[in-house]
Amino acid sequence: MEKHSFQAETQKLLDLMIHSLYANKEVFLRELISNASDALDRRRFEALSNPELQTEDELGIRLVADRTTRILEVSDNGIGMNREDLVEHLGTIARSGTLEFLNRADQAEGGEANPDLIGQFGVGFYASFMVADEVEVISRRAGEDKATRWVSQGTGEYALDDAERDHAGTTIRLKLKPVDEEAGIQDFCDEWVLRRIVKKYSDFVRYPIRLTVIEEAAASSEAEAGEAEASNKDEAGKAEAGPVRREIEEPLNSMKAIWTRPESEVSEEEFNEFYRHITHDFHDPVLRISTSIEGTFEARALLYVPSKAPFDLYHRERLHNGVQLYVRRVFIMDECRELLPEWLRFVRGVVDAEDLSLNVSREMLQQDRQIRTIRKHLVKKITERLKALAEEDPSKYESFWAEFGPVVKEGLLDFQEKRERILDLVLAPSTADEGKLTSLAAYKERMPEDQKAIYYIAGPKLDVLKRSPHLEAFREKGIEVLFLTDPVDEVWVSQGPIAYQDLPFKSIGHGEVELGSEEEQEKAKEALAREEENLGDLLKAIRAAIQDEVKEVRLSARLTDSASCLVLEEGDLSPQLEAMLRQAGQSIPERKPILELNPEHPIMKALEKRFEENPTDPKISESAKLLLGQAILAEGGQLDDPSAFAELVNKLMTETL
Repeated sequence: MEKHSFQAETQKLLDLMIHSLYANKEVFLRELISNASDALDRRRFEALSNPELQTEDELGIRLVADRTTRILEVSDNGIGMNREDLVEHLGTIARSGTLEFLNRADQAEGGEANPDLIGQFGVGFYASFMVADEVEVISRRAGEDKATRWVSQGTGEYALDDAERDHAGTTIRLKLKPVDEEAGIQDFCDEWVLRRIVKKYSDFVRYPIRLTVIEEAAASSEAEAGEAEASNKDEAGKAEAGPVRREIEEPLNSMKAIWTRPESEVSEEEFNEFYRHITHDFHDPVLRISTSIEGTFEARALLYVPSKAPFDLYHRERLHNGVQLYVRRVFIMDECRELLPEWLRFVRGVVDAEDLSLNVSREMLQQDRQIRTIRKHLVKKITERLKALAEEDPSKYESFWAEFGPVVKEGLLDFQEKRERILDLVLAPSTADEGKLTSLAAYKERMPEDQKAIYYIAGPKLDVLKRSPHLEAFREKGIEVLFLTDPVDEVWVSQGPIAYQDLPFKSIGHGEVELGSEEEQEKAKEALAREEENLGDLLKAIRAAIQDEVKEVRLSARLTDSASCLVLEEGDLSPQLEAMLRQAGQSIPERKPILELNPEHPIMKALEKRFEENPTDPKISESAKLLLGQAILAEGGQLDDPSAFAELVNKLMTETL
């Protein structure tokens, strides 16, 4: 037996490969199955030009788990390796035979006939040493008669020897380390452990993966035990219970990568069954999206929009069953968050790329052009399909929006996103048809020609917003106002200037109100100026009584029925947003609102008369505090001193009754 050292590599590097590269030790089986799949692909591909390499046997992969000796074998009848191949590809760490073959195929075919191979990293084989004390490889190259054995304990050297093998292919035999759950070493000879790992990582590998289990007779059925006893009788006729070999012919993998099949060949029930398989959600999805990317690189995606929001939708650190990443049908990772933005975190499904820049352990994506391209494509397709759903089936879309609308609107917080396509998806209640939701496109269609903005009012409770005094002038003039009630609304509408189809969003509770034509606005300003001139001293007296609570007291153009309301300056934070920021630990400077009064309201007429009779009447000061208090309550706010306000109300009631 020949002894060799690993070329150009040190023991320190090998130790790094074995002990530090992979976070999860069970992925060694994924790597070996992937390599076996590559070998089968290579044999099938090379047989196209060399018929001698063809075989009548089914191309496949077999696992043999010997529980009596704790040896696990991974065998294939693929292209195989000769002695030179073993030295070249297993004797040098990070040297990939698959990659070299692809390079040759590129040169021969101009890069147009690459087979689907996934083992382009050259290090997956060495993951075996994470779980094995010794690794033995017996391989025979297709078209050759001799087989070669390669053996190593992962100590920096390996041995080569001649071997016997009936047919072409490769067998990797692992002498497994003792089970150590804390170290992540499971019983990799256990049937159900192997079934779980294959199902998780290699379920969609195109070749059948079959299992043989060798175990003690006592651990098998009575019938199998009887057969074993009969076959193991010694010369004296005494029955000896020996190991039982169970051939499980049913493949461990489904081989059904549903996303690779044309949609026309897959039934709706099959699509829904696959959704339940990857999400464990018993509800049918509200939307299915199949798409592919073609060009300099290829990828396919099968995505689903659930019909119900998961309980952990707003706890991303606990959210599970996101978009899974595959590379050529081999599972790489769950919840690949780089492929979709946060505001689409409810989307489920799979993305299968032909080639991605992974790190050598396949457990981390690099942020490169391919990832950005896939992400951009997926976002575009998802938003297009959601918009189409809103147009084709409004009731189904409203159900989706009720579950995921607040999350979608989180995308409006990201300046890098194309906000227009997200705004196309937004639904909100409005004053146009209470009880129904409207889109921004429908809002724009109903707008008067002279309207220059999309008006909204934001707050936590819809019922409170519907009764807001800020709406009075808008209702009187028939101008529609949107109700924004989700917490995220307070944030995205305050993210600087934001517009939909060149129409800016404007809060009806901020700044001055300018409604109607320019001529109507001018007349309203002139009338308000005359009223302020007449009531100037009264307004000063009211402001003096509440000057610690308000920035200004002025007459209102937005009130028709109510006596008072609170208004914020343009750019001021709403009380709800201030509270949210303070809860997040932000230091928010104190801001004071503006108190607007309705000059036509009976209360103001009575105050005007009382002020003319006695400018120092204490009733004026008390009324100012009552007007401020009711304005705060009308917008759903909280009084700084509820007891003092209640005392004033009680005093007023006593005097009135």
